[in-house]
Order: sequence, then structure tokens, then C-alpha cells
Amino acid sequence: MKKFIFAVVFAVILAGGSTLFAQQSSREGQESEYYYVNISVEKVFPYRKGYIVQYRRGLNRIATTYLPSEWFAMTASKGEILNLPKGQSWPSMSVYYKNGEFSHVRLYVHPQQTHQTWGNIPQNVNVDHKFDNIETIQLEF
Repeated sequence: MKKFIFAVVFAVILAGGSTLFAQQSSREGQESEYYYVNISVEKVFPYRKGYIVQYRRGLNRIATTYLPSEWFAMTASKGEILNLPKGQSWPSMSVYYKNGEFSHVRLYVHPQQTHQTWGNIPQNVNVDHKFDNIETIQLEF
């Protein structure tokens, strides 16, 4: 009986130890060159030249960023719009950086544009100049 218990304990230690060493060796030197900043979105305004996104800056301030529609084209691939699942998920924006420089953005929104986080820009408002020559997102905190 003692031999059986010893064999079981030895097998458990051997199996657990081998997976532990395998995990350590597979992670060495594999730090990603990407990192991201995730921000809760207050309102998204579709505009003819892209999206105007308002997000919370601190406790009681709102900041605005402009995302050109060219970013969301397949060839540019600087932007991606993803629909949230039904439920109580709140929209967010994830801004990705590669080696410290802007890489791309993902905008997570509600699929129904009647949701309170979708807004409308009146047709007589012209903010075209805000979308000119945008290459990066400058986040304010």
C-alpha cells in the first residue's frame, strides 16, 4: 500500500512539475510590442467623414476625438467597429500602440443606433476640418 501511495504522489509531482517548467520556458522572451488603452465611451456621433467620439476624462470632464472613415476601410485597417452583444455592456474604445506609436483603434458600440450612446450631428453643422490630416489619436486624461 505504501508503494502505491508513493507512486501516486511521485506521478502527481512529476506531472505538475513538467507542466510548470513547460509554461515558464514557453513564455520567455515573448513580450508583446503592443499595448492598449481602454476608454469608456459616452457618445458616438456618426459624421460624413467618420466618427466623433466623446469619452470621459476624469470624473466630470468629457474629451472628444475624431476617427476618420478611411481608418475603417479594409486597406487602411487603422480602425475597426465591433458590435456589442445584447445586454447591458457599455460602449468603449480601445486604442492600440505598437512600440509607443499609435497602431489602430477598436470601437465597441451598440448595434441599435437608437441606444442612448449614439448621437446625431445636425446637417447644418460642418466639422470637416476636424478630420483633416489625422494620423493618430491624442487621448486626454
